[in-house]
Amino acid sequence: MDALLYLVPGVMIAGCVFGAVQVIRRALRTSRAWTHGLTAEGRCLNTYTKTSGGNDTAVRSTLHHVYEFTTREGERFRFDEVGGDSTVVAGDHVVVRYLADRPQWATALRPARGRLILGTGVLVAFMGVVAVGCVFFAVSAHSAV
Repeated sequence: MDALLYLVPGVMIAGCVFGAVQVIRRALRTSRAWTHGLTAEGRCLNTYTKTSGGNDTAVRSTLHHVYEFTTREGERFRFDEVGGDSTVVAGDHVVVRYLADRPQWATALRPARGRLILGTGVLVAFMGVVAVGCVFFAVSAHSAV
């Protein structure tokens, strides 16, 4: 039973670290595409929303876009992107930015470095607070045992 007092916070800390690394990696990929990427004309193929929550929690909707573009080498790629401009609908043409060696990491988001930094910072800070809370809980549980 005592092992659970360390196992559960340990798994939560590992999840927070993994999540923070993924958020930072995504932000770096997006920033590189904005800074060093090539541009191509893309087309929005579809938009859809995913909803979560309900019952006792707030309902949250997340907008997704499915885009298609052709690289300079003639390869055609499709990608699904969370967020983006809510006025973009199926059939609209957009500017897609991609890295020549990683076209599957393309983005149709307009460059907004401040927003990217702020969003990444908030998510990483939240995960850090949760991880510190888990450490505090494990230390408190250890001293109480």
